[in-house]
Amino acid sequence: MLPSASSFWNALTRAAGFSLLLAAGTASAQGIDESELLPVEEAFQVEAKAVSRNWIEFQFKVAPGYYLYRERIKIQPVDSAFKFNPLHTPPGEFKEDPNFGRMEVYHNDFTAKLTGAAASGVTAITFNVGYQGCADIGICYPPQRTKMTVAVPAEGAAATADFQTTPSGTASLQLGKPPSLLGGIDSAASGSNNNASASITLGATDQLPLPPEQAFVFEAIASAPTELLLRFTMPPGYYLYRDRSEFALVDSAAGTLGIPRWPAARTLDDPEFGPVPVFFDQVEVPITLARGTRSAQSLSLVAKFQGCEEGGVCYPPMTRMLSVELPEASAEALQLAATRVEGERSDLKVAATGVASAPQADAVSEPPVALWKAMLLALFGGLILNLMPCVLPVLSLKAISLAESAERPEEAHRHALWYTAGVLSSFAAIGLLVIGLRSGGQALGWGFQLQQPLMVALMGYVMVVLGLSLSGVFTLGAGLSNIGSNVANSGGAKGDFFTGVLACVVASPCTAPFMGTALAYAFAQSAAIALLIFLMLGLGLALPFLLIGFVPGLAHRLPKPGAWMETFKQWLAFPLYLTAIWLAWVLGQQRGPDAMALWLGGALALTAALWWWEQGRYRDGRMLRVVVTLLLVIVTALALHNIHRTPPQTTQSKNAISLSAPYSADLLASLRAQGKPIFVNMTADWCLSCKVNERTTLGTERFADLLQRTGTVYLKGDWTNEDPAITEFLNQHNAVGVPLYVFFPAGGGPGRKLPAVLTPAVVAEALE
Repeated sequence: MLPSASSFWNALTRAAGFSLLLAAGTASAQGIDESELLPVEEAFQVEAKAVSRNWIEFQFKVAPGYYLYRERIKIQPVDSAFKFNPLHTPPGEFKEDPNFGRMEVYHNDFTAKLTGAAASGVTAITFNVGYQGCADIGICYPPQRTKMTVAVPAEGAAATADFQTTPSGTASLQLGKPPSLLGGIDSAASGSNNNASASITLGATDQLPLPPEQAFVFEAIASAPTELLLRFTMPPGYYLYRDRSEFALVDSAAGTLGIPRWPAARTLDDPEFGPVPVFFDQVEVPITLARGTRSAQSLSLVAKFQGCEEGGVCYPPMTRMLSVELPEASAEALQLAATRVEGERSDLKVAATGVASAPQADAVSEPPVALWKAMLLALFGGLILNLMPCVLPVLSLKAISLAESAERPEEAHRHALWYTAGVLSSFAAIGLLVIGLRSGGQALGWGFQLQQPLMVALMGYVMVVLGLSLSGVFTLGAGLSNIGSNVANSGGAKGDFFTGVLACVVASPCTAPFMGTALAYAFAQSAAIALLIFLMLGLGLALPFLLIGFVPGLAHRLPKPGAWMETFKQWLAFPLYLTAIWLAWVLGQQRGPDAMALWLGGALALTAALWWWEQGRYRDGRMLRVVVTLLLVIVTALALHNIHRTPPQTTQSKNAISLSAPYSADLLASLRAQGKPIFVNMTADWCLSCKVNERTTLGTERFADLLQRTGTVYLKGDWTNEDPAITEFLNQHNAVGVPLYVFFPAGGGPGRKLPAVLTPAVVAEALE
């Protein structure tokens, strides 16, 4: 439906007037005149058609040299005439946006699909359609909103409707978050013409918006020798975004600004982006200044900010430069200001660059944990480790010894005690090693040993050796044929102890429920208390076998020894082979396919060495047996040496299109300053529980739709190799390892830690 002549003339008048306003106060980015930009309705066109009563398609046509943001596309019916599923849009291409970071965009035409069900008797459905796009030269349009009515086929009839175009002139800008526009020095404040212009979509009012210098009056004075007072004054109907502000000194050597101390903001419920903090009328912002000299001086202050007209336009980012006269300061005042600024910036993790932005709350501090509670959590965490996929293959080794000693209580006691000794010794050693290295400044956490490629390769070879032994390729210790003879020899005790050590080593990459809090407590305590926590963790891991070994009722429930045990033993080799394959894959993620090929070659040589050694038991030629075996072992050692020399594999997206962007502290700070909701996933390729969560929850279409629907940015940190930045993030959130999931809500506020075991419902509840 076309607009009336009156509304069209009003729109034309407003467009012309605002174009004159921009022309007088701003200049185009990169020397491009605004007149060269296409009108928004020509740059981006939307057509719609009903494929059926439960399938509506929206075709977006993007002009050459322009692009649309994928996450800014919002389509939903205005009423209950159409019950709909999440909007499906095709994958786009990733672009580094100067304001929003890594964004997914469309440069070409594409089709969005909305499925659902039209109510009975409905012949047409009206949709709210929202989108935002930019020109490649760096100028972006404000968010666009319009209504589209689509005719749907009669019930039982096939669809015949063609694409219906967006009604011309109906798009209007509602209260929206500031568009991604290039900012420059406001000409009214500094006399230069560097501010980027933009095509502004008309709003709901009939009056021309005020020039930027009248809509947002900025002042700055020295309220004290080491204190600045910044003041913004807006006329009625205009508001300032809190989280789109930055303040800096032109000469960074003149001093350092502290964190702006904003008063309580009013929350504006934006229909596109949710609640955002804003200020109306007037706001005063004190900020501490750490000065370099005591003498009176003049400082040049640069302020960047952005605001909107209520129900109308959003202005491009504005930059003002003011001169502030500072009186002479005392030495005590300088020292006090320097201490305060350093504390503010340290607490809020802001880089000392001389730029101060709106403060962002850190993650919620967890309440202190009592020692007894930490010990109980460690015990439960270790107990649950027995069910984790990291540990199950090794527990198969213990299952054999338990089956062997089912009717011999004294043997069951000995097996349980030696296994427990191996677990406790290993947990104590790993725990004290991590704590000692962390106290020396090393960026290590729980599971650090699998960040070392040599350790991964060696563990893989251990799994191969144990699997070959169970498969009968060679004999490792006493076989099942010796049941009933002297099993209580030193070899049996050593085997049980070694099984406990191995269980601890493979368990450490996993973080079971209850473990995180207990380990965080241990890392913050003395070495003696930390040792106690780690011993409780090990006791939890060994507890099931202790109970079976010392509780006759449980031991009698085990099956009686017999010929079936030989087949059972050979079957148990396959989980060990699977573990070796997984470790080889982890090695490939760390050092690339060349390292994986080297490992496979070494595994083949090791297998041949063990086979040859076993064959030599039954023939003459002991010297030949030793020489050939030694040569094959040397080949395996050379493979390890070359793996160590292989350069690390750079972290890249596993797929051409990914939902996530790589984590960085700067990107997280930038996104939080913009008030965007953020979901952070700290993971590692060797973390099996991480992979399970990604398979069941974070890698699903439901999660992708959830991200798009809530406008959440997904950041993923890869801790497969050592990364001090990720370790620092783990420390900030009292996490000692991965997985770690933290959600930062829109508009700022504390981050929320999610459980280590995710479900779609848990993630949806957090993001929504």
